[in-house]
Amino acid sequence: MESQVRGGTRWKRFALVMVPSVAATAAIGVGLAQGALAASFSVSGVDFKVTTESLDGKNLLQYGSVASGKSLDGKDANHPVVVSGFSSAEISKMCQSVVQPLPFGLGDVTMKLKAGGGDKVEATNLYLDVHELDTNAEFTNIDIGVAAGEGKGPTKIQNGKDGKPNGNPYGFAQRADRAVLKDVTQRAWATTAGTFKLSGLSLRLSGGQHECEAWQKEFPNN
Repeated sequence: MESQVRGGTRWKRFALVMVPSVAATAAIGVGLAQGALAASFSVSGVDFKVTTESLDGKNLLQYGSVASGKSLDGKDANHPVVVSGFSSAEISKMCQSVVQPLPFGLGDVTMKLKAGGGDKVEATNLYLDVHELDTNAEFTNIDIGVAAGEGKGPTKIQNGKDGKPNGNPYGFAQRADRAVLKDVTQRAWATTAGTFKLSGLSLRLSGGQHECEAWQKEFPNN
């Protein structure tokens, strides 16, 4: 029997494509909410948007790097990024959205994840591969213009994701004992964390492009 068609979409075909992805995403979300999983967010060929009321991180290290992966056509792609690493971080009112094109010409689907409206989101060994950032920032004991992987501070965070000196050893980098970022809007290619505990997790998928807005609009009652 031919799939039912509404508004140009074959809904049986759509369900076959989306159900496995939704189930896997929901299982990962539940695990993260319970603090059971290490976290790695990376979508092939697509960046994602994150907004937060605040991020309070310890032992900041920032340096230039390249995020590599596959583009949507399956080819290797490289993206210049600023890597921001924290040994630990607390995040309030976090919204993360990613828009992904669907096969068979079905348009786009948006996955939106919100957490930290009450208790804060907690992360350890957090790394963000960022290519756009707008925020109000306050740094404590900042050290600017040092080569990545050198000097004082926790070795694991300073050396980067793989435990080895990261970025250009002669390049620009900065670090701080503490960084407090408020009214954050950023676009990133990847996020990794040793642990990521999402309190009050809400995950939704919707057709079309529905990226995160400013955190005040995503959490209007807080």
